[in-house]
Amino acid sequence: MKFLIIQTAFIGDVVLATPLVEKLRRFYPGAQIDFLIRRGNEKLLSGHPHLTRIWIWEKKQSKYRSLWQLARQLRRERYDCVVNCQRFANSGLLTVLARARYTVGFRKNPFSLLFSRRVPHLFGTPERPVHEIERNLRLIEHLTDNSPELPRLYPSEADTGTVRALVAGSARYVCLAPASVWFTKQFPAHKWLELINRIPAKIPVFLLGGPEDATLCQQIGVAARHPDVRNMAGQLSFLESAALMRAAALNYVNDSAPMHLASAVNAPVAAVFCSTLPLFGFTPLSNIRFVLETPTHLACRPCGLHGRNACPQGHFNCAETIDAAGFPIPE
Repeated sequence: MKFLIIQTAFIGDVVLATPLVEKLRRFYPGAQIDFLIRRGNEKLLSGHPHLTRIWIWEKKQSKYRSLWQLARQLRRERYDCVVNCQRFANSGLLTVLARARYTVGFRKNPFSLLFSRRVPHLFGTPERPVHEIERNLRLIEHLTDNSPELPRLYPSEADTGTVRALVAGSARYVCLAPASVWFTKQFPAHKWLELINRIPAKIPVFLLGGPEDATLCQQIGVAARHPDVRNMAGQLSFLESAALMRAAALNYVNDSAPMHLASAVNAPVAAVFCSTLPLFGFTPLSNIRFVLETPTHLACRPCGLHGRNACPQGHFNCAETIDAAGFPIPE
């Protein structure tokens, strides 16, 4: 059997598709499992023990030329099954053009009428929330079973060695990822500072993020009264960051990619939800997890399924009314 999983969205979306890899490997131990992602996310799956090949789609440059070239390559692979985790047209087109023997994806995908199997994409209720990994696993439920599976990443021994050198001499530390692609998903910097200043001085604080987050992390580090804040934004790979988070006493994150990195290595995590709701199905999955959100009922929350570049109301009360004093603090 040859499987291809398609998930060309953002970092967190790729992480939340990894339960499919784990489950397919469990049910089809001799199968070839490949993964298709967008350029820039491939290092997430570097050294993954259950994946044979990582296909990369150049979505930012020559997007459609890359799509057609990729489609021709996928056809030559003669996949038995393509599993599409996305609801968007381009991924649906790739699914169809791959000409696999069997294709499955969400009914909301514009090309799903051409799939072999179409699966409803469902949101839950406050009484019975549905997590994104549950939605994804339903795509292969008929090929496996309905048992749960968690996301998983595989930092290498080299990644772990980098972390050991980085934290040498620190028995306990915390990580904090203050940034988000979306403004309304990002806990304000002054709120993060309130939290950092409550952390005991003996516990180092590592600030995580990509190169684009380095300035924000630098500003927070300079403004903090805590004596040991280390800006690692842009200095670690995805898997090095995951390894650092795995050994932390606690990780503080937004509703964003670092939360899912924590879940994939079962790292203790406190996740802040500002404009978005846990009900949407993107909560942390680690054994030790905390979800923090405003206690105030706001008619404007949520202002959408995804984050926004600015608060539509101009007050950002979904973040400003979250009390940093209520966050768990390691001793």
